[in-house]
Amino acid sequence: MVTDQLALDSARRISPLEISNWDALVTSRPDFSFFHGAAWARVLMETYGFIPFYLATGPADAPESVLPLMEVDSWLTGRRGVALPFTDECAPLAVSQVDNEKLFQRAVKIGRERGWKYIECRGGRKLFGEVPAALSFYGHHLELATAEEKMFGRLESSVRRAIRKSQKDGVTVEISQALEAVRIFYRLQGATRKRHGLPPQPFEFFVNIHRHILSQNQGMIAVARQGGQAVAASVYFFLGGRAIYKYGASDLARQELRANNSVMWEAIRWLAQRGATQLHFGKTARANVGLRRFKLAWGTTEETLEYVKYDLRKNSFVTDTDAVSGWHNAVFRALPESLARTAGNLLYKHWA
Repeated sequence: MVTDQLALDSARRISPLEISNWDALVTSRPDFSFFHGAAWARVLMETYGFIPFYLATGPADAPESVLPLMEVDSWLTGRRGVALPFTDECAPLAVSQVDNEKLFQRAVKIGRERGWKYIECRGGRKLFGEVPAALSFYGHHLELATAEEKMFGRLESSVRRAIRKSQKDGVTVEISQALEAVRIFYRLQGATRKRHGLPPQPFEFFVNIHRHILSQNQGMIAVARQGGQAVAASVYFFLGGRAIYKYGASDLARQELRANNSVMWEAIRWLAQRGATQLHFGKTARANVGLRRFKLAWGTTEETLEYVKYDLRKNSFVTDTDAVSGWHNAVFRALPESLARTAGNLLYKHWA
């Protein structure tokens, strides 16, 4: 890694909330994602108190390369730098491997000064040279064609049948950016997270998503109903023509309605009609064969998402295990929903 003082001095700390045209700057980069935008930083800061330590090279008002980082300070899990918490992928926006080395070396220096245990970057492993991947996931993205017939034709026959069945059974989908849609999603999410053995995120997190993302026309919620009852809902974010499917929830007792298929299809239609060119389906664990199959069935292109983790105590890049799966899943499946929500309110700041 770069170690000379000139290289360290060329990388400096910035805040995406202090640069008025931040979103325009990041969306001009070919490798940007929604999570590089200012809205996500605001949500994380207001919900969990994470501190931005974004690092950049180049002019202050027009950075050339950016390493988005936030400090997670937890008495339970320690202090560390994460790029970025609760994202599927948020790779460094570096113009070259050399620039990325400058940014990362500055991050290492800051991390040592502040007592970080490690630095984790979620994506962009190729920018770090020959280092091991800490974690590896599948990623899937769908190019959004303007012709609806063309998009529908790319779907596997099983998906087309599921959409038609859902429509025949009277399932309708509403696209909303209202706080009431957030409440509907959150009610469905409690039971969904329980099935997965995970606590739901704090409601405040979704209130801040509404305040800084949905109400600013950078996201929406698709809600499926049958007979006036909400049976499925999904949350989508978008920036600069790129969208991501971030959260989904559904009523297991109404699974035969195939409402999740209707939600995804109507979201795809809505996004394409409003000029989105790509929909990312989020990360998928390597072991989750069913979810991978579901995402591939929509005509997506599969890729590999790789995280890197630098242990500041060992002075080396290390491998890791996915903490989403483990003994705690059985505990959260057994907990009443109300207690799981309380646990989520207490734990998510530490889990970032």
